[in-house]
Amino acid sequence: MAETVDVVIPSYHPEGRLIKILESLHCQTMEVRSVHLIQTGEQGLADLLAAQGLTMERFGERFPKVDLTFIGEEEFDHGATRTFGARQCTGADYCVMMTQDALPEDDTLIRRLIEPFHGDESLAVSFARQLANPDAKAVERLTRDFNYPPEPMVKCEADLPRLGIKTYFCSDVCAAYRLSVLEELGYFPEPSIFNEDMVFAGRALKAGYRIRYTAEARVFHSHSYSAVQQYRRNFDLGVSQADHPEIFAGSRSEGEGKRYVLAVLKLLSQHHALKEAPGFIAGCGMRYLGYRKGRNYRRLSRRAIRRATANPVYWKRVWRQES
Repeated sequence: MAETVDVVIPSYHPEGRLIKILESLHCQTMEVRSVHLIQTGEQGLADLLAAQGLTMERFGERFPKVDLTFIGEEEFDHGATRTFGARQCTGADYCVMMTQDALPEDDTLIRRLIEPFHGDESLAVSFARQLANPDAKAVERLTRDFNYPPEPMVKCEADLPRLGIKTYFCSDVCAAYRLSVLEELGYFPEPSIFNEDMVFAGRALKAGYRIRYTAEARVFHSHSYSAVQQYRRNFDLGVSQADHPEIFAGSRSEGEGKRYVLAVLKLLSQHHALKEAPGFIAGCGMRYLGYRKGRNYRRLSRRAIRRATANPVYWKRVWRQES
């Protein structure tokens, strides 16, 4: 009996790239049964369709496998929304989480993501390599090469002394999950401000499963964040780690961060792109400051948290539930 694969894509103010992603998923060498598109707010998708010259009816005709659900902005949660999507994949063998800007390199993405599961019942997750967009700056290309090298890797809990926090590294930008393991381990953490993929990976490894970095499966995905954006994203990263000491308490991030900075600076020099070094160093400093503040967010006032976070809606929901 043929295996079945569903894809889940949370979306917010999507751009034309989402259409290209849907087109690519339609043409994969391993068939996708359904694409569960979870759109936050209706206006963002309406704007995209208008820009593409599509009506909602034409969109449905062009992409018949897309199962579209609208949610309110206040409902979006990095963990809960993905859990909602995974629950729509009933009957599938695998659930592939993607973001609205992760463009498959070719038509083999899904097949290459799923192949490692064959004959390995211990494998819970297979996540893809991320390539910088063709127009990305050198520092972004080198960062992607550092975090997503060309060599695949299988990781288990026993790798923690050797790999540190990288043991739990996993990315829902593009990751395939064995649906039965998702169900067994209770899906994703919720509420979740960020980092739901690494938290689930940590749970899976502690339960005796393994995860695979599948470098053979590739998507184009990169951003050019400002220093302030990096500060806010890393504040939320720090919050997520503080909220899950059962995963992160024994694995510090600072050592990996230092290795990353030195490696990228060396590569910038080798690629004659040192003019980007000052901006890179400034961004790294802001990332570290944001991360440290996020790890200690319980000491901050609500006003300070609102100014630091990239996700104010999350805090509104959490504080409302606490009241």
